[in-house]
Amino acid sequence: MIFGMIMPMRPQPGDGFEWIDTPGGSALVCRALEPFAAHLFTTREWALGSSHGPDSNGSAAWTPVANALGASPSQLARLHQVHGATVVVKRAGARHDPTELADADILITDDPELVVAIQTADCVPLLMADPKTSVVAAAHAGWRGLAARVPEVAVNALVQHFGTRPSDLVVAIGPSIGAARYEVGEEVRKRFEGSGITSDCLHGWFPAVTREDHWLFDSWQSALDQLEAAGVPSQRVHSAGLCTSEHTELFCSYRRDGKRAGRMAAAIRVGYHT
Repeated sequence: MIFGMIMPMRPQPGDGFEWIDTPGGSALVCRALEPFAAHLFTTREWALGSSHGPDSNGSAAWTPVANALGASPSQLARLHQVHGATVVVKRAGARHDPTELADADILITDDPELVVAIQTADCVPLLMADPKTSVVAAAHAGWRGLAARVPEVAVNALVQHFGTRPSDLVVAIGPSIGAARYEVGEEVRKRFEGSGITSDCLHGWFPAVTREDHWLFDSWQSALDQLEAAGVPSQRVHSAGLCTSEHTELFCSYRRDGKRAGRMAAAIRVGYHT
């Protein structure tokens, strides 16, 4: 149920994603990622989906997320997301304080006791798993994060800290705002122009002019191209292909709902399965 209404119809996701029902609400899982790491992408039905504001950090709202992956709230690792590309590494055996929220947008770990999670309300959520080294990552990438190369930075961090080979990774791109509803202005395009991307990427990521000095922005393509540039084969990247702005009753969207928008979680845990 959402705000006392009947549960909305669930659209067909793309590329191997499937809907599941949990005590917390409907969620998406990526079948290609599932054999290597328990994970999920939540929806507006969850308690977090009715938590307003960018902080949305009440433990009660996050408890169902941890529980869905067989963990307690004390085993949940999160961030104070700042639309950048800073990485936090959580190593197995190290001290973990769930109340400490570092200013960062990428979490990586080899600790099977931890669930790592990020929150979104239009931005791209990325979940990654390395079947060979048993490490996982959760990353948050809005347009600022994509301009800062979050997908590439996350892959490179796994390489640097845990010896991951990019070709071994499996990556899931969860629901986020689609290009058809993502108009951006000159500031955004100039940020990408200044980041050194190729002209082919620039045209691909900004596929249409909507009005003077405004373009549509394809964050899904940007994330995919950056992952490929970091060495992840395209066939190992899976996208839900669902727009958060379009599906009003199912997903949270800041662009659609503004400050009253709730949040959705993307969470992953090394090798745990119910």
